[in-house]
Amino acid sequence: MLKRQNKPKLSTLLTHETKKHSLIRFLGLIIIVVAYFIFISMKLGTEAGIYVTIMTWTFFIFCTPIADAGFLLAFPVRILIGIRMMYTQLFAFVIAFAIDWYAFFYTPAIYKTTLILDLFHKIISEPYPLWGIVLLSLLGTLLSIYFGDELIDVSSHSQREKYHKHLKKYQIIVFVFLIAFTIILYNFLLKQLGVNIPL
Repeated sequence: MLKRQNKPKLSTLLTHETKKHSLIRFLGLIIIVVAYFIFISMKLGTEAGIYVTIMTWTFFIFCTPIADAGFLLAFPVRILIGIRMMYTQLFAFVIAFAIDWYAFFYTPAIYKTTLILDLFHKIISEPYPLWGIVLLSLLGTLLSIYFGDELIDVSSHSQREKYHKHLKKYQIIVFVFLIAFTIILYNFLLKQLGVNIPL
């Protein structure tokens, strides 16, 4: 049974420091996704734009150590139903995995539509060592959403015990991720440009 929390009143989203932060973050993400969808749709058409936007969402679910992609689902579910964002994030992983499984085996051409999806295809095609990026991302995402739940539970930054307790662990995960992802991205871009640097 999913554990539910008291749903915050809509008025508190505008008055409490941490809840207002979550609302602003959510609205910012919505604007970015809509803008990206419009941009891609203008280039590829509406149907392809929807698919590419969803696939890009799955990339951010699996390949970034922040919970922003899952937050798009988790935040409104937490506000409307009261289910903790951690559970919604796990559900988002399952949805993203199903979408990627389908795309990988049935519509692989989608990965060639953007540089991000091409990079994503390379990562999921090479379990060793590139799935290390996915593992680091999942760890960072879960810790990030753990902090996100706390943002809804408290009314001020000073009350965030989980954040203050686990911030250093999260920073280490993000730092290691950034180094690994930079190396992979650098190597990927060199190969895209046809540059071969012997080591």
